[in-house]
Amino acid sequence: MTTSPASIPDQKKVGMVSLGCPKALVDSERILTRLRADGYAMSPDYAGADVVLVNTCGFLDSAKEESLEAIGEAIAENGRVIVTGCMGEEADVIRARFPQVLAVTGAHQYEDVVEAVHEAAPPSQGPFVDLIPQPDVKLTPRHYSYLKISEGCNHSCAFCIIPQLRGKLASRRVDAVLREAEKLVAAGTKELLVISQDTSAYGVDTRHEERVWKDRPVRAHMTELARELGQLRTPEGTPPWVRLHYVYPYPHVDAVIPLMAEGLLTPYLDIPFQHASPSVLRAMKRPANEAKVLERLKSWRQICPDIAIRSSFVVGFPGETEDDFKYLLDWLEEAQLDRVGAFRFEPVEGAQANALPDPVPEAMKEERYARVMEVTERISAAKLAAKVGKVIPVIIDEIGEPDEDGDIGATGRSQADAPEIDGAVYLRNVPASLSQGDIVHVSIEESDAHDLFGVPA
Repeated sequence: MTTSPASIPDQKKVGMVSLGCPKALVDSERILTRLRADGYAMSPDYAGADVVLVNTCGFLDSAKEESLEAIGEAIAENGRVIVTGCMGEEADVIRARFPQVLAVTGAHQYEDVVEAVHEAAPPSQGPFVDLIPQPDVKLTPRHYSYLKISEGCNHSCAFCIIPQLRGKLASRRVDAVLREAEKLVAAGTKELLVISQDTSAYGVDTRHEERVWKDRPVRAHMTELARELGQLRTPEGTPPWVRLHYVYPYPHVDAVIPLMAEGLLTPYLDIPFQHASPSVLRAMKRPANEAKVLERLKSWRQICPDIAIRSSFVVGFPGETEDDFKYLLDWLEEAQLDRVGAFRFEPVEGAQANALPDPVPEAMKEERYARVMEVTERISAAKLAAKVGKVIPVIIDEIGEPDEDGDIGATGRSQADAPEIDGAVYLRNVPASLSQGDIVHVSIEESDAHDLFGVPA
């Protein structure tokens, strides 16, 4: 007896709103991959979804408010909402404001989320539709992928509650990370973005355990992982860009700079310095070795002149004096970082910094934020101006439609630009054969404080 197509029940559909950092985006991808394997389809809008997942951020009060607004919007538009992610640790706050939410789970609790979806919208399809394995769900464009190597963090920074939300450091097996990376590159990924809460500490919790990969032993250590990632090749035989994020400047970070000079790694480091003043760093419970860092930056640039350093800084931390802030500005002038983000300090419920004396007034935070951005924009503008006239590799993110003259424009990024957080390279007069994810050489014609403008060389 044959089964008619009409007898196959419709797939239940899941919508997803993903907020916060790239690590949360990876969590969203894993949840959706599991659900698709269970027979669910993905809904691109509220109206078509049988249930909506909201993956929340709980790092700052402003992020929590954004998460609550997203939950409210999902309830208003759909009504059937499951909440997960970092703010899931504050289930009482969420339920007090939105008692109608179906379930609340915490960060990276994949099993609990899937179980909640099964209860809210039981899967309607049997195993007979799952004979062909489905590829993993990706929420980023096909040409770049986030590669999460660990969860949690062993630091106890005074302004942060991430260890409370995501637990202590838990590193993935090195062979599992490399297998995932190899699979992503084989499927079309041209750029791997290595992420965690503390990439430099990878493997510390497992005592850098050794696993066999490609018939040779490899330790769970940032340097060895980076070297192995540098051996990967796309189906076209070219090395993918490998970009390291959230790299604390431990001494062994020096060992990855030669890998960048050799072309095995993208010459880019994302280092969360947070401040430069020794007294503020001590209050933040972070290492206060800013002078040594300046020496190391100089050394790194000697080894790999193309290296781009990005970082983020907190202004207005409790007890930050005008002298502390001027120290930071002077340090930035000397460090000459390529990309800088700044944040005004926000008290976060549960953070140790809330109990510190001498809070900085909001107006002063704003004034200091404006001053630090003025300095860093000037540095960025000068660094980008120095690239005018040079030819650099650019990865293509978007391609526009031809204008009235038939000219096609495109948007890409240089090796100094991570997606979503750094600048862009705007191209004119690109060939019609150009595709998203292509890496092309671009002649830089102009620049501003954040972006570059050019034409394919």
